[in-house]
Order: sequence, then structure tokens, then C-alpha cells
Amino acid sequence: MSFLNIEMNKEKTPGHRAAIVCCSNGQPPQAEKTLESLREYLSGIGLAPIFGEYIYQKNSVFSGTARQRAKSLMSFYRDPEVSVIFDVSGGDLANEVLPYLDYDVIASSGKEFWGYSDLTTVINAIYARTGKSSVLYQVKNLVSAEGASRQAAFENTLLKSGSDLYDISVRFLQGKQLEGILIGGNVRCLLKLAGTQYWPDMNGKVLLLEALGGDVPKMATYFSQLNQLHVFDQISGVLLGTFTEMEKNGYAPSVEELIKQYVSEKIPVAKTLEIGHGKDAKAVRIGAEIVLDSR
Repeated sequence: MSFLNIEMNKEKTPGHRAAIVCCSNGQPPQAEKTLESLREYLSGIGLAPIFGEYIYQKNSVFSGTARQRAKSLMSFYRDPEVSVIFDVSGGDLANEVLPYLDYDVIASSGKEFWGYSDLTTVINAIYARTGKSSVLYQVKNLVSAEGASRQAAFENTLLKSGSDLYDISVRFLQGKQLEGILIGGNVRCLLKLAGTQYWPDMNGKVLLLEALGGDVPKMATYFSQLNQLHVFDQISGVLLGTFTEMEKNGYAPSVEELIKQYVSEKIPVAKTLEIGHGKDAKAVRIGAEIVLDSR
């Protein structure tokens, strides 16, 4: 049976149902092998995956219209058999769905949304509109060569109420502790929310920033916009994830040096190599309390 035809299979399956959606760019045809591997892996640990209707590219990079993708996501929030929702996409289109989501349903669902990169928009919008947490993580990584090492941590965290996948190591650049509700994610995507009703309250929060692409001028632009939004005057600390292009190419000034041009010396700043676009990355919960110290 073709993987493309299993997505709306609704017969009752033992175990928890895990919904798979695509709110950002549609998956290219060559992603079918990876998603089939993901289906097999999730089935193997008892999560009974069920795929949304709008996963693959149908019109350019679109798997469906914004309304269609949002409707697919909301159908899983309303499905009592679904216990967790994983978004497998990334790219540029996720913020299109935000006006079409039912935040009252999301708030009362008891379900946690998982996604990363461009899904920073959805994750922070959920927190801004409902106060609910979401998980910044790309579940497809679990079936990659580099990310398979996180399978045990994923299973212990999701199925056994552990915290392995959330246990990250940090190095402090200034200060000794970060404590507060964590918000943010991919810096480019977070800034799409500026000036909208989906922008999270920054007061007293710990701000996570990471990036895939972008050189020094781009990072300076993003940090300047955050500064002009007075974000650095409101937050209680900064957690830097990985900045893939910057770090791969050894650009100067480094992101660690650059951020210090925008934040006060009184603001704690920490750096982790375990959150970002690396296939072996760990996860963090956006909209939940985080405590990190220098010990």
C-alpha cells in the first residue's frame, strides 16, 4: 500500500494515536521514505500514527491552502483518540494558518503540539493565545542516522513521563542562572509574529534564539529588531541554541559576541549546542518553566 494512501485511516488501533501534520511547506515526494520510516518507528513504540490530509506538495510548495492545513490540524485537536500532534514540516508558510486555528479548542484539548523551525510561529501563537506549552522538536530526526541516538530519550520522555529529551547542557556567557517561562525558538520565524496578536508576552520570560541560515548581518538585523521591540528590556534571560550557518563557517563576530551588543550585562545569557537544527538536537518546551544554572 502506498504511504500516500494511509493518511486518513480511521480504524481503531491499540495505543495512543499520534497525529502527523504539515502546517508549513508541503513535503516533497522524496520525503516519502523518511515519513514511512517515521510511521514504522512510531507504530513500533505503540503510538499509532495517523497522517493528515495535507502532507505532500500539491501546488508549488503548498500541501493545501492555509484554511485546509488549519482544518486538518484542528481535526486532530478535536479527535479524542489523538494524544499528541507532531508537525513534520518547516520552511516559510506556517504563520498562514494562525488566523484559522480555534484557540479555545486548543486550550481545552490537553494535547501538546510538537514542531520546530518555522513552527516557532505556531508554538508561540499557541502560548500567546492559550497559555499552553508546546515542544520545539522535529520528530523526523528520530529516524535519521544522527538523530536515532535520541530515540530512547524520546520514548522515556513521551511514554514514561521522563525528562531525558529536555535535559540540556549549557554554558553561561554571563550570569549564573536562567529561570522563567521559555518562549521563542527560531529567531527569523519568531519575528514574523511581531505586531500581531500572536506575539507572546515577553515580560520576565527566558528567550530562546536559534537559527539555521543567516550570516552576521542577518543576525544583527534580527537582534536589532528584537531590541527595537524592547524585548531585551523585558526578558529575564537569553538562551542561545545553535546558529548553524554562523557556526559552521566560523563567522565573526560570533553569535555569542553579537548578542552581548544588545543585552545588558545584568541579563543572564547561556549557550547550548543541544537545541536547534541539528539532527541530534534535544527538545525544549515553549511556554513552560525552565530552570538552568551553571552547576
